[in-house]
Parts: sequence; C-alpha cells; structure tokens
Amino acid sequence: MRKFLFSATVSAVVVLATTGLLCAQMPDTRMVERGTVEQNGKTVKYLIRRLPVSSFTELPVNVAAELEKRECMIPQSYQAHRAENVVHGSFEGVGTSDWAALCSAGGRVRLLIFFASAPGVPLTLEEADEKTLLEAHDLSGVFGFDWGLDAATPLQVHQAQAGMEHRPAAPAHDAVALVWLEHRTRYRLYEKQRWIDLDMPE
Repeated sequence: MRKFLFSATVSAVVVLATTGLLCAQMPDTRMVERGTVEQNGKTVKYLIRRLPVSSFTELPVNVAAELEKRECMIPQSYQAHRAENVVHGSFEGVGTSDWAALCSAGGRVRLLIFFASAPGVPLTLEEADEKTLLEAHDLSGVFGFDWGLDAATPLQVHQAQAGMEHRPAAPAHDAVALVWLEHRTRYRLYEKQRWIDLDMPE
C-alpha cells in the first residue's frame, strides 16, 4: 500500500512539472529578461535581472501583500551584489517607519512609497518605461538596468549639498535618493504634505 502511494505521488509530481503547474519549482522567466532595444539608432542587447517580493523578508506583511497584488518584481541594477531597491526610512516625518520600493510590472517601473500612516495606499513618486532606464556598463556592450534606490539620512543629504554657495540646513528626516549609476543622484523629500526636489551642487 505504501509503495502504491509513493508511486502515485511521484507520478503526480511528474505530471504537474510537465504541465507547468508545479510553479514553486519552475523558474520565473520574469527574473531574467534578455532582448534587444533601439539606442541612438542602433540595436543593442540588454539584460534585466529582477527579484520576487518574497526575497525581501524584512518587508512588513501588508506592504509585501500590496506589492504582490500589483504583480511587482523588484528590478536590480547592473551593479547589484545583494538584493536592492527596497529601502526603509523615515520618509513621511521624524521617526516614522516607511518603505520605498521599485516595482517592475507590465514593462513599467514605478517608485512606490508606503507611509506607515497608510501602508495599504502607496504613493507613486516616479514612473518610467523600464527600457528607458538601460545603460551600457562594460566592454560586452550589453545594456543593464541603471536605476537605484536608497534612503538618505539628513546627514547624507547635508553632505551631498556641500559646495553649494547657499547650502541649506540638513532636512529634519530622511529623503528618498534616486541614483542613476555613474551619473547623478536625485534627492526627493516629503515636506509640508508634498514632495520636493532638493537642490544639489552643479
């Protein structure tokens, strides 16, 4: 009897695997995307790597659930050596516990902000076609995703503003840092119920 049950189980697994229903053990093609894109009149190869929301175990359950609901994958920059582009900080105000994440879904990338005061209603701070965020980065000529996300403390923002003729005081709480690798970083701060771009040295 036990032998029969074992054989039946193995057969069921084989059937599920061959029909694609054994999702937990099948690779997710969304995790690695390869293709070609037009850049400056030329056709170039690109490679985008993404991670599932489940890779970010530090996320609060309700935030992770909202990202899953939106079918988000988290795009990784071509420089990534660990899971990135999900960050925690005090973005709404001093001492708040908020989250920001890049969500790749349907060919678009959205920067979603989850305030602790309304975790089920994320704000879309930025949005772009994912393939406009590609950059050549090595001698292979293959383009990679070049958008990174970080939380910037008041001290980090103040240091970034060094060299300005009229350097502002450090902000009271964290800003969201959007990084275009090897190019520039843009700092966005939530202040007086709105998002502002912080001035930076030229």
